[in-house]
Amino acid sequence: MGRIAEAIYKPARMRTVEDMLRRFLVIVSGAAFGILLATAVTRWHPAWSLWPNRPLDRDTAYFRKVLELVAQNYVDAKNAGYDRLTRAALEGMLRSLDPHSEFMKAADFRELREEMDGRFGGIGIQVERRNNHVVVIAPIADSPGERAGIQRGDEIIKVDGESIEKLGMDKIIDRLRGRPKTTVSLTLFRPIMRQTVNLSLVRENITVESVRDAHLLAHGIGYIQLTQFTERTGAEFKLALRRLLLQGATALVLDLRNNPGGLLDAAVAVAEPFFPPGELIVYTQGRTEDSREDSRAGAGAGWARLPVAVLVNSGTASAAEVVAGALRDTARAVVVGETTFGKGSVQTVFRLREGEGVRLTTARYFTPGGVSIHEKGIEPQIPVTVAPDDETKLRLQRLRRDLTDPQDFVARFGFEPVADRPLQAAVDVLKGAELYRDRRRPPAEAAARPGPPAP
Repeated sequence: MGRIAEAIYKPARMRTVEDMLRRFLVIVSGAAFGILLATAVTRWHPAWSLWPNRPLDRDTAYFRKVLELVAQNYVDAKNAGYDRLTRAALEGMLRSLDPHSEFMKAADFRELREEMDGRFGGIGIQVERRNNHVVVIAPIADSPGERAGIQRGDEIIKVDGESIEKLGMDKIIDRLRGRPKTTVSLTLFRPIMRQTVNLSLVRENITVESVRDAHLLAHGIGYIQLTQFTERTGAEFKLALRRLLLQGATALVLDLRNNPGGLLDAAVAVAEPFFPPGELIVYTQGRTEDSREDSRAGAGAGWARLPVAVLVNSGTASAAEVVAGALRDTARAVVVGETTFGKGSVQTVFRLREGEGVRLTTARYFTPGGVSIHEKGIEPQIPVTVAPDDETKLRLQRLRRDLTDPQDFVARFGFEPVADRPLQAAVDVLKGAELYRDRRRPPAEAAARPGPPAP
């Protein structure tokens, strides 16, 4: 019985071994096929893009190798730390793209945010360099500088006990600015009294207004000068425009000369009063076809119905060109002056760790008619060229409207005020437009002109 059982058992055992051998061969064959398949996929990777980060990994490894080589072998170890080398590489990488892309260290990124916000920590004084002296133009109202008694004409000699004689204006402004609630000491020379004044001031948040000047000219023509485009510019401009309309303005000169631009949203906000709701003001286009973004006038737009002349020059750039281009492209304004700078690119700001950031060109903007002004600028319909020397004088005159006495002006700047020919040309255009409109307007309509909406 046992033999029979043994005879029956042995063949069964042999079949089991054969099955195991067959399975083993199948497994080995599958593994070999898997290896071949993996090899094939690897070779086809550039076309199939199954490893999209492989070039990035390769180049990152290459950068790391060079970084280690420099850090370990450069003769001056102090200048070859990993942190310093990495940031220098980032700065060079962004700078190689275009003039407007940049890597910003924490201090630079904080300064950019302050500029875009229109606020900064400081003592609230406007200064200029004159005859190798840093002179106070005027303290800002209700600022630490005004409350401390700083006067127009005071000369700054020292900041925190150190002479500023050999410092550039950027360095001087950096020393005057700082975090709110921090203290800064000033040594001033007051020429009127011929005495030295020592002051200790506590910095506060200072707000810089984008609307530097807004007033009525002759013939009911309003004038607004915009110096930049920050987060507050739209609200400040609309408030100034409403006030001029309430004062009886029937036309407007918008002065964008030497305005370097700023935020695209602020440019749209400035243009909105002249566009009906929903109309295209500007659009941006990135690297892909589906990256277009339209900026249109909002629901409360279109309340400023009056002739407009926009003053521009070669210093008019970026967001200022958006406004000028949109108004010209839609025949809502006449552009007077010189061809603008031609910065038609959009920069997006990315926040990084440790308070640092990157400003990267991500798109270009186009006027409502699809015209790109990048590296071309906006050509004025009424060209008025100003000599460089006269342009410098005009810029000082626009900054110092507080000097109404010609003798004081000559004593301060050493020259007599020059005629602002671009402004005069803009006024002449608006006077002509007003005369033409009056001739075409029915008597009843001329007697009742709509005013601005309530803010």
